[in-house]
Amino acid sequence: MSGEKFTSKTGAIAAAAGSAVGLGNVWRFPYVAGEDGGAIFLFFYVLFTVAISIPMLICEFSIGRMSGKPVTGAFQALRPGGRWQAIGVMGMLTAFIILSYYNIVSGWTVYYSVASVGGWLSGLSGDEVAQVFSGVSSDPVRSLIWMCVVIGAVAFVVAKGVASGIEKYSKILMPLLFLLIIVMLVRSLFLDGAAEGLKFYLKPDVSKVTAKAIFDALGQSFFSLSIGMGIMTTYGAYIPKSQGLGGMAARVAMLDFLVAFLSGAVIFPCVFAFGIAPDEGPGLVFVTLPNIFNQMAFGQVFQAFFFFLLMVAAITSSISLLEVVVAFLKESFAIGRKKSTVVASVAVLLFGVACALSPAVFNVFDKVTANVMMPLGALAVVLFVGWGLPPKRLRDELEADGRPFRVFRSMLFMVRYVIPLAIAVIFVNGLYAWLCA
Repeated sequence: MSGEKFTSKTGAIAAAAGSAVGLGNVWRFPYVAGEDGGAIFLFFYVLFTVAISIPMLICEFSIGRMSGKPVTGAFQALRPGGRWQAIGVMGMLTAFIILSYYNIVSGWTVYYSVASVGGWLSGLSGDEVAQVFSGVSSDPVRSLIWMCVVIGAVAFVVAKGVASGIEKYSKILMPLLFLLIIVMLVRSLFLDGAAEGLKFYLKPDVSKVTAKAIFDALGQSFFSLSIGMGIMTTYGAYIPKSQGLGGMAARVAMLDFLVAFLSGAVIFPCVFAFGIAPDEGPGLVFVTLPNIFNQMAFGQVFQAFFFFLLMVAAITSSISLLEVVVAFLKESFAIGRKKSTVVASVAVLLFGVACALSPAVFNVFDKVTANVMMPLGALAVVLFVGWGLPPKRLRDELEADGRPFRVFRSMLFMVRYVIPLAIAVIFVNGLYAWLCA
């Protein structure tokens, strides 16, 4: 690497949390929780985040910082002469493919932000709101226009570097995101009927414990923290030795959870207050919520707040995905950051065009990365850390800040035995659901 580092613990946490916090927190989490019984799903999600996702996050940070390399070179640097480098290459390709279609959905959030400010959604009937979403999501020209806006904004940040770009803007965007959530939460909690939504969300009903709820919670905790994409390994290379990786991973996971939790606390009171079923599915955010805002006092203002929040979450994740590709180009071809950013952005745009023009390509990219590449990449990471590295070397890295890592043995047991099994369950369940769809 070129010696780029995060300059502060706050900046490092903000950048990593910005990667973890994305559409999965504000869009996917609420509708999956709604489908899986609310509080029951929330319980299992917290359990799996603490037991599985945080140790995996520590593993990725450790690999990046020990090697000082982006994900494509990290494994080879730690175990020269082996075939471990393939793990890093797959991580980079996963990030690249995800970014090519993720930017399209991010573009929709930009469109909805502009539409909310412009009042384009005000006064529309439920069917008309559904037609708006159908129009923007199925029109490749509009999708490409808004996708280009996202790519331009993301490239601007990444081109400025780790400290002056990613860290600086993450320290602005993450507090802004939390401010918007708090504003929305206050408004939501004062709606008539909000209490029923909170009851559904916070009071567990054991009768709603199902295998689907458990698998969905496991998958959400896994995917939410950007594990298996090479992001956290690449970011790990930017973390100074003076910063404790265990505490950082816990803080990143906590911020990620808070955004998801607060998003649910915003949405479910709204849904129940206006008599909407909580299991509306993926259309909950782009179709159901605009209908609710249209019935709410000062709805246009809060609609603008919400979709701006969604846009910020999408862009912070896109920044980290692009950084993985840019770091690979810099390291592998010895070209500058700005040139690497341009090359990576153009390549992402070209693949994004294919996704915009063909829903089949979009769906294949989505399914392959989520059901195959991410689980296999994450499995390879934990096997590498658990069995490919000397335990003493890993412990020394985790205690490089001068503080003892008291749960090392417990974490190593989880990494060697429990987490690989959990990832295998995610892989088999996701692949089965995809093939049977």
